[in-house]
Amino acid sequence: MSPVERTVKSAPNKDTRVGVFINVLPDCTSGPLPTIRLVNAPASGKVTVKSAKVKATNYKSCLALEVPAYVAFYRSQPDFIGDDVLTIEVKYAGGRTEIQKITINVAGPGAQQKI
Repeated sequence: MSPVERTVKSAPNKDTRVGVFINVLPDCTSGPLPTIRLVNAPASGKVTVKSAKVKATNYKSCLALEVPAYVAFYRSQPDFIGDDVLTIEVKYAGGRTEIQKITINVAGPGAQQKI
């Protein structure tokens, strides 16, 4: 199984959404949410997962829905600039497992000087 690889842009010391995890059944209701495990932690930041409600329209055959979700956030250390990498494992109730390797590109505010 090859991992899903994504890159996300972030600013130092800001919460950045790196993943939204839902389980929508064919009848547009929510199934059991997946379990999420941090396989490789980021070297220069931390990951938190929060519960949320996700509203979507025109998702698969569902015209409008609101389902529970897990939302993963990354926050770098305040003075970190560069790339940080994390890997999470997402296990769905039906037995499907997905590995996600997420690279976070943490960039400063540009050429502004620190005061």
